[in-house]
Amino acid sequence: MLAQKLEPFLKKYEELEQQLNNPELINDVAKMTAISKEQKALEAIVLKAREYLKVLSDIEDNKKLLSDSEFAELAKEELKILEEAKPKLETELKLLLLPKDKNDDKNIFLEIRAGTGGDEASLFAGDLLRAYMKYADLKGYKTEIVSSSEGSVGGFKEVIVLVKGVGAYSRFKYESGTHRVQRVPQTESQGRLHTSAITVAVMPEVDDIEIDINPNDLKIDVMRSSGHGGQSVNTTDSAVRITHIPTGLVVVNQDGKSQHKNKESAMKVLKARLFEMKEKERLEKESSDRKSQVGSGDRSERIRTYNFPQNRISDHRINLTLYKLDTIMENGFFDELIEALITHYQAQALEEEKD
Repeated sequence: MLAQKLEPFLKKYEELEQQLNNPELINDVAKMTAISKEQKALEAIVLKAREYLKVLSDIEDNKKLLSDSEFAELAKEELKILEEAKPKLETELKLLLLPKDKNDDKNIFLEIRAGTGGDEASLFAGDLLRAYMKYADLKGYKTEIVSSSEGSVGGFKEVIVLVKGVGAYSRFKYESGTHRVQRVPQTESQGRLHTSAITVAVMPEVDDIEIDINPNDLKIDVMRSSGHGGQSVNTTDSAVRITHIPTGLVVVNQDGKSQHKNKESAMKVLKARLFEMKEKERLEKESSDRKSQVGSGDRSERIRTYNFPQNRISDHRINLTLYKLDTIMENGFFDELIEALITHYQAQALEEEKD
């Protein structure tokens, strides 16, 4: 029964409230902060639970009044309203009770790579990056390019951006995969429609506690940073390449002028990639059916098509097509797509909970 499932949450919330009211806690700022954070995490479900339990209680009270000639008609009307509110609250509570993705609140590394399509793929990588950065700004997140390799005619062959803000992963995790673009490229003199592709990976920023790297497993090279076309952009050996020997992962960073800063940024990206690999392995072990899993960084799945001549954007995972590609790309209005994906995967998770 749903009401019974809610009891531990209500009890825990009340316990935390009592602890916060303890006058001795005022001297322990760290503990008080930790308790407040834990209570805040329970707040949404507790408020909804109290609302639901009040509806259940009111339903029982009104049922008793049905036999009272004086209040029967009023109780009947009230019951109708309450019975309509009950299933909506139950659905909302079930969603709140779903296991939370432990990475949802984390910052992310957003990696965009040009795929098939040559220069046009690089140009679109740049266009999508700008749209994502506008979206991040709309959500109140901060962005910082930590590594980039420019295309020969503009855009990027590869770019990695750090997106900072609570909930960044929860909003961007659905973007992992292959993005296909159909348009007449700037580089096309005959006006022919081209199809190109880029890949996106979304990796949560991780703490040292979460990923342990043996220094002996690393090969670190320093070299001179090179700019567009291989030209030297400074005279110091500030570029850093880190190779993780066991996995063969390679991260290069040369965007900063400080070797120390480039090394620090490269290590953060490497940790994020290793964490991504571990998460993917864990998910594969936990379930053979990963249809409901998102944010795994799987670059092989074609998730979306951007058709510029028709002003159409289609998400293939949920069969959603919107004819507003221009406003999405120009203004970063991704919320309609992302909210639809959230709803889809939540519904899928609820179905799995029934099994």
